[in-house]
Amino acid sequence: MTRQTYAILACALSIVIAVIVAANNAPVQNDWTEPFPAFRIAGNLYYVGSKGLASYLITTPEGHILINSNMEANVPMIRASMKSLGLKFDDIKILLISHAHWDHCAGSAMIKRLTGAKYMVMEGDVDVVESGGKSDFQYSNDPTTLYPPAKVDRVLRDGDEVKLGDATLTARLTPGHTKGCTTWTMRVNENGKTRDVVIIGSPNVNPGYKLVRNTVYPRITDDFEQTFRVLNSLPVDYFLGAHGVYFDLEKKYPQLKAGNSTVFIDPAGYKDYVTEREQAFRRELRKQK
Repeated sequence: MTRQTYAILACALSIVIAVIVAANNAPVQNDWTEPFPAFRIAGNLYYVGSKGLASYLITTPEGHILINSNMEANVPMIRASMKSLGLKFDDIKILLISHAHWDHCAGSAMIKRLTGAKYMVMEGDVDVVESGGKSDFQYSNDPTTLYPPAKVDRVLRDGDEVKLGDATLTARLTPGHTKGCTTWTMRVNENGKTRDVVIIGSPNVNPGYKLVRNTVYPRITDDFEQTFRVLNSLPVDYFLGAHGVYFDLEKKYPQLKAGNSTVFIDPAGYKDYVTEREQAFRRELRKQK
């Protein structure tokens, strides 16, 4: 066997191994790590996430607030998105999440290390992020969903405000998807008007969730009920969420670029989405009963 042939075989073998390793890593949808153009939504609120995983930046003269670190592979993308907007990654002072699943918080330890940001998490998710997912009620025994643990600097509770500079966000507990799933609300000033923003954490019943006789999470059904009560009560103009698919990101963004600056103002779309998700929850509950 010639040296050239050996090199070709070795290269082919390395590709096969890489494919096998990738297949056994945490489940990753194709669009989770696909770049998406960063853009201003309204006021001081910006989108800096990937195509499938939403991250939001709230800018202030005192530094910035980031919602969702997403996966470790997304962190360089968030940095690049901020750079494209003329913003400094090092100016992130506060890090928040929508909930303690790997696709929204696996990059938190890295961002804390790189920026020194204070990590603030809803009470029900604190032990999960600090254990790197090992105490998650559904995925604790699935090694593909674990992630680097990150120390929480402030424990949040329903209704708590997070303030930095001239920005104020309110944490609304919308549990069920995780015990501390958080929907973020804030107000933005756009064209002389003050409008309400809602960033939904997640109202989804994942495959495998037990809604009936769940000994690990006995309150899960009551918590989902609480979530829909809260979501149905919120005033909303700008409809956003932890995944772009929640609020039709891919459909709305081209309209924004074409000049429709109010395309993300969608209270009707918000109502339709919450109604559909509540119906899906109730169908699954009836099925399990």
